[in-house]
Parts: sequence; C-alpha cells; structure tokens
Amino acid sequence: MNRFYVPGTNIRKGEIMIDGEEAHHMMDVIRLQDGDKVVIFDGTGNEYTGFIKKTGRRPRRVIVEIVRTERPSVESIPKVTLAQAIPRKGKMDYIVEKATELGVFRLIPLVSERTVVRPDAAGCRRKTGRWRKIAIETSKQCGRSSIPVVDEITGFGEIARQIDQYDLALLAGFMHNAVSIKESLAGFRTGDILVFIGPEGDFSPEEIRMADRDNCRFVSLGSRILKSDTAGLFVLSAVDYEFSL
Repeated sequence: MNRFYVPGTNIRKGEIMIDGEEAHHMMDVIRLQDGDKVVIFDGTGNEYTGFIKKTGRRPRRVIVEIVRTERPSVESIPKVTLAQAIPRKGKMDYIVEKATELGVFRLIPLVSERTVVRPDAAGCRRKTGRWRKIAIETSKQCGRSSIPVVDEITGFGEIARQIDQYDLALLAGFMHNAVSIKESLAGFRTGDILVFIGPEGDFSPEEIRMADRDNCRFVSLGSRILKSDTAGLFVLSAVDYEFSL
C-alpha cells in the first residue's frame, strides 16, 4: 500500500491535508485518484489509514479522510543515538539511510579531531537538509512510524559533555581495555544508549580521555578492522540483536 509522510500540523478534524512534494508524488507520479486507499505517518509514531477525499491542482493538494489511527510497535528499544564521524566521499548518505532502517533514534554527524570532512556553514546546512530528507524517505520505505532526529553537524567535545545524559555510552575504538559489545551490554535492560563511531584514524587520546566516564564503555568491534561507514551499522545491528531478536 502507498505510504506517505505528513507533519502533524497538517492533520486535524479527521482529515489530512497533503501538499508540496508529497502531493506532486501522489498525483503526478503514482497518479492516485479520489477514493484510493493510502497510509500516512506523521513522524512521531502515529500512522493513519484513509481514503483520498479530494484533490486539487492549483495549488497541488490532496485531502485524505482518516478511517483508522494507530501507533505501530516498530521502533527499537532501547533508543540508540549514533554519533558518527563524517566519512569522506558522501558515505554519510548511506549511513543515514541504513541507520534509519536499523531503527536509530537520533543521528549526530560528528566532527572529531581526525575527521577530514569539515564543511563550512553553508555546506553544513546543505548536508544536514539532505540527510534529514533521506531519513524521511527511508522511514517511508521501511515502515517506520517515527523519523529519526538528524542533528546539525557537531563537534566531539560538545557531545562528550552530554554523555551523562544517557544511561549508557559505547565508544568504539582500538583501546587496550575495550570489551565486546555483548559484554558491554551485560546487565543493561532499558534506557538510552549513545554510540560514538570515529573517523578512519580513530579517536585521539584526548577525545578518549574526555569520554572516559562511569557510564561509558570502550568497545571492540572484533578482530577485523571495519571502515567508519561500516562500524556504526555493525553496532546498531548488534544492539538490535541483543534486545529485539
């Protein structure tokens, strides 16, 4: 069934008003018509089933009459925030897409001491806008009812200062005292998890020192060396396996 995203502000009194790119996609690409059944989600966990009541072309607008509202249980528990150092060659697009499919709750594009990609202010706005759009489109495709939050590009130090706000933090790297993900999750049942993934050159000694808190565990990703764009997805998959499968 066709599935579309609409912000909650467009939903009121039993009807949904769809405009902009989504209306164009519905009317001109898929060519839906009055009476067709659709599923709408608002990005905050609500999903609506309804029928197209009316369409208009100037401006393009679709009105859907709601017949059922629900909150599907498709989101991951615990909530995982991925602080991912930005890799080179546009690989962050892929990470956002796959992290969304794997149930990430929040994604923080990270600039660490050894991160090569350092966009200027205009570049940051452009990249963040694209990543948020990817998160929306991927949520539509994979059946999520909540869209992951994609933060502005942020420095490592600022996120390190937020570690105490989480129930558990995992920092992946080559530290001598790193433990397996399975061991790091032993005894952890519920709460919010923050995952740090560094650049190809790993985190610096100073960054590791900044992250060394009581609730932060240094984790190894096994005997093979993973690229940065693989590492975050590996951790998300491992956490999902431990708690969801």
